Amino acid sequence: MRAVDLIQKKRDGQTLTADEIKWLIEGYVDGSVPDYQMAAFAMAVYFQGMTTEEISELTMNMVASGDQIDLSAIPGIKVDKHSTGGVGDKVTLILVPLVASFGVPVAKMSGRGLGHTGGTLDKLEAIKGYQIEQSQEAFIKQVQDIGLAVIGQSNNLVKADKLLYALRDVTATVDIIPLIASSVMSKKIAAGADAILLDVTVGDGAFMKNIEDARELAQTMVNLGKAVGRETVAVLTNMSQPVGRAIGNRLEILEALDILKGQGREDVTQFICELARIMLGLAGVEKSILEIQEHLSNGKALAKFEAMVETQGGDLTDLYREPDVAEVVEILAEEDGYISELPALEFGLFAMKLGAGRAVKTDVLDYETGIVFEKKVGDAVKIGDIVAKIYTNQHLDQKVMSEFKKNVKIDKEEVKVTEILEIIS
Repeated sequence: MRAVDLIQKKRDGQTLTADEIKWLIEGYVDGSVPDYQMAAFAMAVYFQGMTTEEISELTMNMVASGDQIDLSAIPGIKVDKHSTGGVGDKVTLILVPLVASFGVPVAKMSGRGLGHTGGTLDKLEAIKGYQIEQSQEAFIKQVQDIGLAVIGQSNNLVKADKLLYALRDVTATVDIIPLIASSVMSKKIAAGADAILLDVTVGDGAFMKNIEDARELAQTMVNLGKAVGRETVAVLTNMSQPVGRAIGNRLEILEALDILKGQGREDVTQFICELARIMLGLAGVEKSILEIQEHLSNGKALAKFEAMVETQGGDLTDLYREPDVAEVVEILAEEDGYISELPALEFGLFAMKLGAGRAVKTDVLDYETGIVFEKKVGDAVKIGDIVAKIYTNQHLDQKVMSEFKKNVKIDKEEVKVTEILEIIS
């Protein structure tokens, strides 16, 4: 076979065979298929798409390109969760210990943030001492001992995805459903969980800007999971505004702690409890929302989170520390009404410029900076009310402040927000 023939075949809208996809992925991993040819192939997929069978073959060959984790030594049904990314997305920090507090083991590998999207690993590393790197043996033992672990992805897990994702990032081929679906599901399948909850974000701050594309991506990933015997459910969730109140690593840890104590905003708490209900259901544990909320108010979920932090080397005293910044700038409402828009993308980019996120992978994070919203979409405000607080180690001039304020939209009519848009199972 020759890579150029497979590129031409896909460019012309033809279907690749299982053997052709296997040859291409193996060649890319061993170096016999160079970056420039794989980039051309990715662009051909971008314009021509892939059939369901092609996506399945691509995914499973990517799984086979590296280590696969065997979680069979952990008793019970192991559940995992993945988000397609967003702004202020601290859901994993709350959902994992909440589900584990019901005796359901959660063995999770997470990623870092880039651009306007945040990464779970970055948030956890805002806790002094927290170790995201673990051997496979230590990872499994921790889940056996305390029921949960959140670590970084192994370097040997899905090698093809590591190479292909980096290439897609610099060749404008990130936002294509076959390549997103195979990237996400190859990692989830290789990570070894029995059941998977997919949080597919939709809207301004997400990769999927409209519900039709999000639905197609979600259905593709659910089909991939079921094809290999993994019970998989996808939830389409609203990313038109940031999740919860906080954007920024330490700030999101503190908000997660509030929610784990039963003291978070009602909307985000309800949203996470609904995700927990679905995730528990995947493990055969049927609980009501009220029963799940009880584990927030009685400290059981918080105890699981603290146990995970401590087991992975985190300092529990540092865990509850307030951010150490030069200045906290208050943004005040300039008219009466209701918050009608808080565009997630704009505020994600603003937080990135404060140092809370990375423009490129080599950027060093400022874990302390970010934004906390005192008001969210649908909340009533009066002139002079605090809408948001900016935690910064930079001087913010009037131009920067005006840029922030123009994205806080206030209207006379109340706006209703729905967090969960659709469930695909």
